[in-house]
Amino acid sequence: MADYILNEHNKEEFPPAHTAEHLLNQTMQRLFGCERSYNAHIERKKSKMSFHLDQKPSRQEEKEIERRMNELIDADLPVTFEFVSREELPEEIDQTRLPDDASDTIRLVRIGDYDVCPCIGKHVRSTSQIGRFEMLGTNWEEQERSFRVRFKIV
Repeated sequence: MADYILNEHNKEEFPPAHTAEHLLNQTMQRLFGCERSYNAHIERKKSKMSFHLDQKPSRQEEKEIERRMNELIDADLPVTFEFVSREELPEEIDQTRLPDDASDTIRLVRIGDYDVCPCIGKHVRSTSQIGRFEMLGTNWEEQERSFRVRFKIV
């Protein structure tokens, strides 16, 4: 196995919640056509992620987020990694979201064929190891057009 020089990483993630963060980002992109979360705080006990949306999701749409998340977890999708150079990044990767000091070698995290994202954090080996996604609540900030999802992994 080759030795890759990646950026320093100063966080100790809770792998189930961190992997769920990837799933929720992609789920929100697919449901609402938004970008990945602009603000995320992922913890063992409770997490929150914020997204810019065109409008406040309905109660049914909120329930659909939770339903899809648990469906993806139950699907037991493999979580795999690959190392690529910046020039080899898939076109769906927004390079503007990489840190300014990102290394030339980027680690991509793939969750089945559902999501791919540059990330140096810790993850579970397959989605069934996440547990259950439980939505604790949401907030809508009209002026910011910001939708915050609060959740926990059980």
